[in-house]
Amino acid sequence: MSQLHESPIITVERRKAVTIIISAVLISLALGIGLMKVGTGFASRSSDGITVTGSAKTSATADNVVWTLSVSLSSPAVGTAVKKVDSDVAALSKYLTMGGIPAEALTLGAVSTNANEEYVNGNSTGRILSYRANRDVTVRTKDVQLVSKLSQGIGALLGTGINVNNYGPQYYISNLPELRPALMSDAMKDAKVRAEALTKAVGSSLGALVNVKAGPIQITTPDSTMTADYGAYDTSTIKKTVTATVSVTFKSK
Repeated sequence: MSQLHESPIITVERRKAVTIIISAVLISLALGIGLMKVGTGFASRSSDGITVTGSAKTSATADNVVWTLSVSLSSPAVGTAVKKVDSDVAALSKYLTMGGIPAEALTLGAVSTNANEEYVNGNSTGRILSYRANRDVTVRTKDVQLVSKLSQGIGALLGTGINVNNYGPQYYISNLPELRPALMSDAMKDAKVRAEALTKAVGSSLGALVNVKAGPIQITTPDSTMTADYGAYDTSTIKKTVTATVSVTFKSK
């Protein structure tokens, strides 16, 4: 009985396939070992120190205010609407100056007008029903208490028929550049105290400073818990709370 022999071409192809399989297995093993080492590296790196957040806050009082009021009126004729707005702006300006606001602290905006068109079934008929005229009056001063008083009493002016949109005063603090360094320093001290307490609890001790990341300043109403990723600045109140935070990493011994 004759013995069958494999073709030389088949033998070569089989060897190539075996070689490819062995190479794939070796590469897989190498990748697996490499990933294990990378994972170990991350774990040991994260265990090299302790990261804590420190915070500090202080009270502040606004010393600047911007108050914008807008007079808005409509009339069938654009000229009449503009005249009415000018008349009401004069009455508003008189209320403010008689109340103690200096004339130079007032900024009168330009008069703007827009037509109120008639629409039927969502389509304009081309007919103008009326015209609305608007003009802003802006107060800028450091007398925040006076503006607060006038803002609360503006109802008396509205009672005379003057059409004023009151957006409310916006109160700002000007000494933030002086407050920020002191707050950051206190926040760092707070972070260190927290880190020392944590390391002491596990029988360790605090090492050298590794990294510091300052958070955004938060200016809020008193006792507010509001925060924002890029910082908060509440302008609705005269009294404010200014808060600073830092994220600090220390080595542990």
